[in-house]
Amino acid sequence: MSSNGMMSEARARRSRLDPRWMRLGGWLVIAALLRLMTDTAQGTPTDHLLVLRSAFSSLALLWWLVTGAVVWAVLEAYRARGLGAEAAERTAGPRERWAKLWDRPLSKRLALLVVVVLAILVPPVLSEFYQRVLVDQVAVFVLLAVGLNVVVGWAGLLDLGYVAFFAIGSYTVAYFTGALPVKPGFTLNPFVVMPIAVAVCLIAGLLLGAPTLRLRGDYLAIVTLGFHEIVQLFIVNKNTWTGGNQGTGLIPHFSINILGIHYDWTLNSLPYWYLFLVMLALVVILFYRLENSKVGRTWAAIREDEVAAAANGVPTVKYKLMAFSIGASTSGFAGVLYASRFGYVNPASFPVVLSISVVSYVIFGGMGSIVGVIVGASVLTFLPAVFQEENLVNQQDITMWTGAILVVMMIFRSQGLIPSRRRKRELTLARAGVADADAMSEPVEGKM
Repeated sequence: MSSNGMMSEARARRSRLDPRWMRLGGWLVIAALLRLMTDTAQGTPTDHLLVLRSAFSSLALLWWLVTGAVVWAVLEAYRARGLGAEAAERTAGPRERWAKLWDRPLSKRLALLVVVVLAILVPPVLSEFYQRVLVDQVAVFVLLAVGLNVVVGWAGLLDLGYVAFFAIGSYTVAYFTGALPVKPGFTLNPFVVMPIAVAVCLIAGLLLGAPTLRLRGDYLAIVTLGFHEIVQLFIVNKNTWTGGNQGTGLIPHFSINILGIHYDWTLNSLPYWYLFLVMLALVVILFYRLENSKVGRTWAAIREDEVAAAANGVPTVKYKLMAFSIGASTSGFAGVLYASRFGYVNPASFPVVLSISVVSYVIFGGMGSIVGVIVGASVLTFLPAVFQEENLVNQQDITMWTGAILVVMMIFRSQGLIPSRRRKRELTLARAGVADADAMSEPVEGKM
């Protein structure tokens, strides 16, 4: 090799930055961002850089940078000494025994029993604020997420107009209880309106899905987004029917008056929480049976490869329409609970960002996993309330912190908190397939 070639190779070697220093730079950037996110200063209309000056001109920035450097040093030592592989090797036996223990049906039933007992016994000892959070946010969004999981997680359909059915369910109970400007010929108890709202949303899902479910991917998402806008503008413009932007109030609470049993739900949160648990249990049992049926397996086939499923004789439009309608009816079911709990609804209660939030809950928890979706929706709705009540972060920054949690989750655990067994197996096989393909391509390139 000539001297010029050796010199160019040496320069190229020097120009390549050591990955360790690149990782150090990344940790320092993360530390600086965390310092910026935790600063309590707020910008003003005349001074947009106040937050930056407050965050980066104090000694607190130095402590954040030092912490980032310490974390980097610990991780580099961990990497250099191969402690990760050693720890994995030493814990392989216990992890395998734990996996076998967890796979036993008795273990899962005991875990479910513990969760149910906690869900019954813990809320009464919480403060009134957290009880309201459980009912007003966790309960409603868990039902919404479980329904959307059928559409997104099982059938693989991106629905950005999902909250439109939530609004239809809410206004259905408002109409049949006599709360809207246009009155029905008779009024019904919210319990009786439940199956009616489910049927109305089911029909609405059929009407929307029949002409549009031949579309796929982004095109379907745009159509569902347009449907949401149609429903919301209809509610706003038909003010003589729906109350318009002012909304409608005086929606009665749930009540029981049958066979000598008389009970009225009030503004008290605990009765609504237990009512939600019963509703959720019914929905989960039905969906669990559905997931393990022929219909559930067909949805999985459509989600993975719709063309291959159609080539094998699967009526894809029929099954996609079925998933869309079931998800819509569940959303309407949640709408009845929401409207009766608050006693008031208006168009501002159903923005399109709500649909995007529910999609993020499904992805965060684990698409296709009923347990994962319940946990994901619970965490992402309860955690902001904890931030607010305990003043852990600035009130205006709660959404930013929630977004940061989503970003970190998607980077380090893209399958979600608790992925379904089928989804986890599919991701594992996909990684193995890519690795095999890469390995097979190397000798071919060598021969060429």
